[in-house]
Amino acid sequence: MKRLLYLLGVLMLALSTACSKGADSAPAAKSPGPSSTAASGTPSVSSTSRAPSPSRTPSPSSTPSAPRTPSAAGTPSAPGTARATPAAPRSAGFPDARTTGPRIALTPHSTGNMSVRTDGTVIRGWDITGSLDIYANNVTVIDSRITSTNWWGINLRPGYSGLKVLHTTITAVPGKGPDNGGVNYAVSNMGSSSIEVGWCDISVFGNALSMGQGHIHDNYVHGLVPFVNSGGEWQHTDAVISGGGNTGKLIIRHNTLLNAVAVDRGASASIGLFADTGPVSNTVVDNNLLAGGAYALYGGGDGATGIKVTNNVFSTQYHRNSGVYGAVTAWNASGSGNVWSGNRFSDGTPITPEPAG
Repeated sequence: MKRLLYLLGVLMLALSTACSKGADSAPAAKSPGPSSTAASGTPSVSSTSRAPSPSRTPSPSSTPSAPRTPSAAGTPSAPGTARATPAAPRSAGFPDARTTGPRIALTPHSTGNMSVRTDGTVIRGWDITGSLDIYANNVTVIDSRITSTNWWGINLRPGYSGLKVLHTTITAVPGKGPDNGGVNYAVSNMGSSSIEVGWCDISVFGNALSMGQGHIHDNYVHGLVPFVNSGGEWQHTDAVISGGGNTGKLIIRHNTLLNAVAVDRGASASIGLFADTGPVSNTVVDNNLLAGGAYALYGGGDGATGIKVTNNVFSTQYHRNSGVYGAVTAWNASGSGNVWSGNRFSDGTPITPEPAG
């Protein structure tokens, strides 16, 4: 009898163990992907066979004539800025190809260089071969792709506002642009109003995001392609560029901004805040991943005010100091409202900027 009870106990234990193992090996539930929605109807647009013929490259931040690349070789000697050894890039949690670009199936549209002139136009689900020149208010480009051979991918003209470019891939065909084969701006804001660019995958364009005011967030900017411009010089390249004199606020938050171009082929910065058309002011640079350029960040220079640079990671994936010559230059520490806090290399080493001048 005792032996029978013992055998029953062993059998019960075996059955309990088997059930427990079955529960542990059950597959984990996966989070659902974005639902696929159909592309919206054809927006009210006017298509032109030729691009506008601007007398200069269309940007509120004109291409500077003076070289930005320092003439002195070597790395800066400011405390906390120079790196003794390379560190692995820290990119976890920052935007990349998986978190940006369109989320739905696209329909091909060979638009050429198309002008949009109807307020409230929404372009959704388009795979555009061409570019968009916006002469309207409150235009939205979402869940689309643009492959351009024009000066820009999307350009907002002066006097118009409310442009949103979201979840869109914007690229170009190298060697096919109008600037001696080059292309300049993925998104250009020529006006004085704020625009929004978010969750976009942007590549090829020399000065990818060009604006004095706007909200730039959650984008992946990479693969900038250098070119010799029509003036016979290497075009400066920047993932984000602002030329100063802005009338509104510029927010650059939680982007991956990479500039792998060599300095002798035009590299300026990952973020270039330049006082080309007036003082730089009222700008937030927060929680971005930066890498590349002569310096990864140009901070606005002597007259810059209201510049808040916080919690950014300066990756060393291209250069041991993030940029060729260092992480940051032209920082006006004494400028009214300027804040430098929480900025670090990818290994966690704090960064102390050099003074402007």
